[in-house]
Amino acid sequence: MTSIKVPPLGESIVEATVSRWLKKEGDAVAPGDTLVELETDKITVEVPAMNGGVLTKRAHAEGDVVHVDDLLAEIDESATAAAQPVAPKTAPAAAPAPPRNQPQSTPVVPPPPPPPAAASSVEVRAGPAAQKTAGEMGVDLSRVQGTGRGGVISKPDVLEAAASTQRPATAAPPSAQPAVSPTQAPAPAPRPAPPTADGQRETREKMSTRRKRIAEHLLESQHATAHLTTFNEIDMTAVSAVRERLKERVEKEHGVKLSFMPFFVKAACMALKTYPVVNAQIDGDAIVYKHYVNMGIAVASDAGLVVPNIKDADRRGMIDISREIGAVAKRARDGKLTMDDLTGGTFTITNGGVFGSLISTPIINFPQVGILGLHKIQERPMAVGGKVEIRPMMYVALSYDHRIIDGQQAVLFLVRVKELMEDPASMLID
Repeated sequence: MTSIKVPPLGESIVEATVSRWLKKEGDAVAPGDTLVELETDKITVEVPAMNGGVLTKRAHAEGDVVHVDDLLAEIDESATAAAQPVAPKTAPAAAPAPPRNQPQSTPVVPPPPPPPAAASSVEVRAGPAAQKTAGEMGVDLSRVQGTGRGGVISKPDVLEAAASTQRPATAAPPSAQPAVSPTQAPAPAPRPAPPTADGQRETREKMSTRRKRIAEHLLESQHATAHLTTFNEIDMTAVSAVRERLKERVEKEHGVKLSFMPFFVKAACMALKTYPVVNAQIDGDAIVYKHYVNMGIAVASDAGLVVPNIKDADRRGMIDISREIGAVAKRARDGKLTMDDLTGGTFTITNGGVFGSLISTPIINFPQVGILGLHKIQERPMAVGGKVEIRPMMYVALSYDHRIIDGQQAVLFLVRVKELMEDPASMLID
């Protein structure tokens, strides 16, 4: 009998939530098969079987909180899975003999076989979130193609299936509002409220480990820093023209979609070089200046907000930054982020504009001391050269730790970002 225990989860992480079982008691498992997924406050950990056999015990149910070295499951290496009964094969019925008055040269065509019955007995592999969403939206899981490991259906698969059934035959014209970041999908349509019993006005749901840690981290940031936010606005005309001119070429030659986010990452890196205190960190009574930029990109996922980092973003070109943003965003959506992706960040950019936010005051990603908030691009009348013109404008916000960043430095940092974005050709001169 082999015991499967909770593995080490990473630095300072001691507990996790059992997110999803991929094997049932009595299932045969092979070495390397994923038995269960554990959700921590940062990443999802897959726990594999080290040896083959039969899963005889699942020690915890989905939703249980477990700690490092807790027993998760037991595998009997000497047992074999119960064999499924196989229906005996029957010989096909002989075709009826032709009538006596029919010429022998005329072949007799047997009727076509009836269409096979729906395979209702086939097990549908779907996560708890996917099953809940499918029930709420009336999606048949047997008709959904799973994109998870081993074909497991995830919540995004269900949402995509629901959207495809409701999508009109003719494509709608593209929106005039350009996407700001590929890391966050547009907000889905509001889901109907979950069914409740008659007279029930409230429901109670236990917070996941990740949601609890996010809440604790945000409170820690608010309590441990002297939060202050400064605002500015950017005329996106010039950078929109550059992006529009280059996006098809970049996608064709490099296989990446050029969004506005790489421009903001590049502009922020250059501004941080001019004002390094915004990229610093407090350690006791000392200020630690970072001579590199690990740029955090806030990503909204089904499991909650995560902030993967683009390592050494200040040393990367625009195409490389764009490619890396796409890669970390995909890992975030697929739940494949590693601890390296989520640690070591020095500055963060968050984009609420893709969801329609016009202005906000983002919370610093502690222990960092600054975060840049991007917002919706909106056409507004602006005074340009003594005339009123309609320009695509974006409000930007810098939340900063006033303990080490003075208001002048914060304002000038944001002005520098504005200057670079309104004259993107200047980003070529570093």
